[in-house]
Amino acid sequence: MDQVTSRTDTRMSAAAPPGVERPVRSTRRWVAERDRLEAAIAETGVDFDQPRSIYWNAACGVEAGADFATVRARVRRYADFAPTFEAVARRREARAEAAAADGHQVTARDNYFMAAVHWGAAQWPLHSDDEINRFYHRRKRACFAHYTELADHRIEAVTIPFAGGALPAWFHLPPGYHGGRVPVVIAVPGMDSFKEATVALHGDRFLTRGFAVLAIEGPGQYEAAMMGIHTTVPAWARTGTACVDWLVKREEVDASRIVLSGISFGSFAGTIAAAHEPRIKACAVMNTCHQPGWSAAFEQAWPTYKMRFMYMSGHTDEDAFDAYAQTLTWQGHAEQLSMPYLVLAGDRDELSPLECTEQLLASVAGPKQLVVYQDSRHSIGGVPAANLGPFAPTLAADWLADRLRGVPMTSERWYVDHAGKVTKTPL
Repeated sequence: MDQVTSRTDTRMSAAAPPGVERPVRSTRRWVAERDRLEAAIAETGVDFDQPRSIYWNAACGVEAGADFATVRARVRRYADFAPTFEAVARRREARAEAAAADGHQVTARDNYFMAAVHWGAAQWPLHSDDEINRFYHRRKRACFAHYTELADHRIEAVTIPFAGGALPAWFHLPPGYHGGRVPVVIAVPGMDSFKEATVALHGDRFLTRGFAVLAIEGPGQYEAAMMGIHTTVPAWARTGTACVDWLVKREEVDASRIVLSGISFGSFAGTIAAAHEPRIKACAVMNTCHQPGWSAAFEQAWPTYKMRFMYMSGHTDEDAFDAYAQTLTWQGHAEQLSMPYLVLAGDRDELSPLECTEQLLASVAGPKQLVVYQDSRHSIGGVPAANLGPFAPTLAADWLADRLRGVPMTSERWYVDHAGKVTKTPL
């Protein structure tokens, strides 16, 4: 693992000369559809495929709105992503250092957090373990480490023993913690997010409900990939047990109240992890990736998804990756889910057809609930059903809290329509 530094690292800049792009993994569709991709970014900007500027902004809070407005205004090519986020990261980091020097600890805290998220965002388009990616990683770690020293709650950098190595994580205790054992959420982020952005700077949905949070990067995700731990279904089948084994040794954790939350890629990986660890008492996932083989994500959606996953799985040869992709399935695993299981999905998910999630749930023998949002794509939101109906992240957090409180549940399918009305049917 790279050492965290205390001063700004200026050895590498991501700014490429005009017209020069850094080497990335390539696929046939990346080459064939590059003009279409660039046209989409020119028209739509940084959120051309997913609303990343919205959910990263949500983690950072209101003040970061100006940063993301700048990003949305400046990103008009794929090559703009990394240097644009680098620029706002540098500005936030400099502001944090100045505030710390002036004794403004709260301002320093907030700016270090925002800087860490921007450095992590700059890593998203980089699909190789090169010096630029590692430079961004070092800055992200350094800024987040400074944030942990100033945060309003206890945060600890941890490594979870795993397959002869270790998985990286941050362990957050709820504000005001003064001892005793508390429930904990194992939080699994998506393909294009990272553990530093998993717990919000202000008003986090789990911390405010009294949960501790183990924010992990599992096999293939960001820092884990840099450590040589790549995505496979067998690796994720061991991840839940590795996390729980670590958690039950902590004096702060109530071992009888451990749950898991997964978003996007985490909806797949978290499902596999929970299926193989019965000590997890409930599992809630959203923004689904449940299609066996992932053909919609890899062959129909933007080619960036496939390149990202090739990096996560350690592949450089596309044909070898295509064979590997057939192993990406919940089949033979989800059948083992026995704890209460919640899925929140959009009925127009472009990365994972809804029928794949319905097939998964049909194989689950334990108590289960499916919440479907009318007209929503992969990332639930931006449609009337999500705006007028239950807010998906809040619903998932309350659902997990209810499971630990022993609130009875019925296996049901909820359909949230464009008016926000919820229609419930047996599942």
